[in-house]
Amino acid sequence: MDILNFSANEFKIFILILIRVSIVLFMFPVFSSPVVPGLTKIALALILSLLLYPVVPMDPGLFPQNNLGFAVLITGEFIVGMVMGYTVDIFFGAVQLAGQIIGFQMGFSMINVIDPQSGANISMMSQIGYLVAILLFILLNGHHTIIQALVESFRIVNMGEFFLKAGMITQLQTMVTGMFVLGIKMAAPAMAALLFTSAAFGICAKFVPQMNIMIVAFPVQIYVGLITFGLTLQVIGILSNNFTGTFRGLLSSLLLWMGG
Repeated sequence: MDILNFSANEFKIFILILIRVSIVLFMFPVFSSPVVPGLTKIALALILSLLLYPVVPMDPGLFPQNNLGFAVLITGEFIVGMVMGYTVDIFFGAVQLAGQIIGFQMGFSMINVIDPQSGANISMMSQIGYLVAILLFILLNGHHTIIQALVESFRIVNMGEFFLKAGMITQLQTMVTGMFVLGIKMAAPAMAALLFTSAAFGICAKFVPQMNIMIVAFPVQIYVGLITFGLTLQVIGILSNNFTGTFRGLLSSLLLWMGG
């Protein structure tokens, strides 16, 4: 491949590769942050696309002869990239949900921080769990798994051969449902401990009405919540390891639904 002498068909292939790579890269939790300069994202997407270009199987003769057909190819690459990036976000969404639930039970519903990834206000517990999950994902070479899955995606879903099947939609719906279930499971120990703490203070308020429950219960709930949240971080570590190990297989199964 001569970079300085791209033919029209070679340039079209490169654009399609760039679209799929860019969508996955920009949806990855670290690089999706506005803190990362846009030029850095573009440069990395271009480098990965150039590296993948020689190994992508694509027959230029399959290109449509009109702009509408090429737009359909671009749309297909965009959807493939969105599905892959969305699969990555599922696990981190579950971690954020667990942190949100725990923070609410602790009484931190009004204590929010700015999420540098999205710029939105989120719970402090949610942000801590999210950052721990990202750190563990990278330490477990999850980013390498994403690159390997991206390379494999061009073999499973050839450009121009994208199919949107009902089975894939069903599997995505199952993943969304699993995100909520996983988030509840992560938060369950803290939820149970805080529930028993609230019940204990309710009993104390019944038998010792002179006690100012609001003043006494709030710091105790924070203390119990922080301890159980620390234990939850260990659970997040175990689940991050499991997710990283099964992530490539999960992506492959989704890509097989789209590959015809």
